Amino acid sequence: MLSAVVHSHAARKLAVLVVIAAVLIPLAHAKWASGSWPDALTVDVSEPLGKASDWIIDNRDSHWIFLYFFGHISNAVIICVRAVYVVLLTLGWAGVTAASTLVAWRVAGVRVAVTTLVSFAVCGLLGMWVPTMQTLALMAAAVTASVVIGGLLGLAGGLSERAFRALRPILDTMQVLPAFAYLLPVVLVFGIGVPGAVLATVIYAAPPMARLTALGLRGADAGVLEAVASLGATWRQRLLSARLPLARKELLLGVNQAIMMALSMAVIASVIGGGGLGDRVYQALSSVDVGKALAAGLPIVLLAVVMDRTTASAGERLGEPPAEGGHRLLRGWPAWAGVGVVTVVVTLVGRLAGSQTWPTGWTVPIEEPVNQFKDWMVDHLYTGVPVIGGTAEWAADYVKWILDPLREGLQGLPWYGVLLIVATLAWLIGTWATALTATAAMAAIGVLGVWEPSMDTLSQVLAAVFVTLVLGFAIGIAAARSTRLERLLRPVLDVCQTMPQFVYLIPVVALFGVGRAPAAAAAIVYALPAVIRITTQGLRNVDPAALESARSLGATQGQQLRQVQLPLARPALLLAVNQGVVLVLAVVIIGGLVGSGALGYDVVFGLAQGDLATGLVAGAAIVCLGLMLDRVTQPTSRRDRKGA
Repeated sequence: MLSAVVHSHAARKLAVLVVIAAVLIPLAHAKWASGSWPDALTVDVSEPLGKASDWIIDNRDSHWIFLYFFGHISNAVIICVRAVYVVLLTLGWAGVTAASTLVAWRVAGVRVAVTTLVSFAVCGLLGMWVPTMQTLALMAAAVTASVVIGGLLGLAGGLSERAFRALRPILDTMQVLPAFAYLLPVVLVFGIGVPGAVLATVIYAAPPMARLTALGLRGADAGVLEAVASLGATWRQRLLSARLPLARKELLLGVNQAIMMALSMAVIASVIGGGGLGDRVYQALSSVDVGKALAAGLPIVLLAVVMDRTTASAGERLGEPPAEGGHRLLRGWPAWAGVGVVTVVVTLVGRLAGSQTWPTGWTVPIEEPVNQFKDWMVDHLYTGVPVIGGTAEWAADYVKWILDPLREGLQGLPWYGVLLIVATLAWLIGTWATALTATAAMAAIGVLGVWEPSMDTLSQVLAAVFVTLVLGFAIGIAAARSTRLERLLRPVLDVCQTMPQFVYLIPVVALFGVGRAPAAAAAIVYALPAVIRITTQGLRNVDPAALESARSLGATQGQQLRQVQLPLARPALLLAVNQGVVLVLAVVIIGGLVGSGALGYDVVFGLAQGDLATGLVAGAAIVCLGLMLDRVTQPTSRRDRKGA
């Protein structure tokens, strides 16, 4: 019955689209028979953007807005980062390790404390202690600003429906906007250095905090709020005593996501002078030095794992009653005083030992053996492998048989045909508003005059998403059916999800060469963990009663999967598709550094040459492309929109 209603609803939508297409396509074909985006419908924005760029450069050192507004922001960022860095240097390696371990123990337990201790020790053993402290100082300032700004925006969106509707498209845009696209205006205003790197990180990391804060406040128990209001509490009292406490887990999850997003920006921020571990990874990318990239990338992964485990465990334990003989989380000033005392004692012992930074004799260089292993892989896998061929042949075949035909097909389609396909997909999966948004986003790409490179980028994204979904669904289904496999995959997925995007580019360039193939390979590896996790979780969350009913009717495991688990897990699978598309797009754009071309190259070129017009137009096209892909892969309904 439900299936018949759904199919009839889809049929009505298709009928309406057929009528619209029958009227509009002949008119469009009669006026623009070539099929390519007509020049008459483009708007040249390069001249005004060029003038804006020239004005910023000419007035950056003299205009009051730079001297008394942006200048003060820049100075405040520098002071904050330097203050944190001085504190870390004062504590020394012993004090920082002790303080981090003890804090992790207090808020997350013994297991996370041991992980923290081992992680900081590995950072020192790799010879990356000083860059790690530089990254920590930059991240502390960026995460603090992201949490404050994102929290305030989320507070506004959570308490006001009008503010939430106004913020939603802004947050959507910030989510799909690639970092390279807004690095250029940040550099123009703040120049190369720490301030620009911190502010770019804040722009990238604040949206998750805002979304989750708004979600927590809007999802607060209405009964509790009504009870508090009936007691005569003021608006401020209701907020402080009810709404915020009820949303504390979402708030802490927002902090967790802000930290993870900020760390993922560590390498990208190094392009504009962020320094620290990201700078080491970027230098290694420039010279295709896998050993140096891994030595600098591992500490970023370890920092991400430590912070993720600490904040996630704190969120799970927050508000729980203390265990028998234990303590209540984040309470008990004697315990925190003990943490402070032990940290001071360990710091003094370290200073008396005369070693503020990690001792050079305690390092283990891994660059040479890693590079030797990479060379062995290149020698044995790049070409000449019996039967299956080498990675060079795989890359060439992938480009020849998948990327090139897909690009030629998309670029050969009439522009109005592409718009119709986008409108159809978006309307079938969502509402008319979804279809209108997706179609308008694609039309904006044509108006900006970058239709051809956008179709090139779209072909790369679609091809990489296809491979990602095939592998991700297969592995996710296997993990959902095998607890042992899921446990084996968990640490691998953790590392892959926290590894900076740039790090993936280095080994794939070594194995696949330069071009569109390595960018696609890096995108697949980067997006695969999210697809696997969401698929596994969606299948495991299927109602056990439904599975038991299928078993009682004699259904085999394959039938249970096809007829019960996959249909019931459809929302999770669609979310996996959506996240796979967004993550693939992010890395395909960064692939402009290794020859992927199209919009990614335009963004990288604009940043390298200071060409605001080229960089911003390509960035705007990427935003439109990401918005369209998000709308056609994320189902919405009128009910969802009302409840949002």
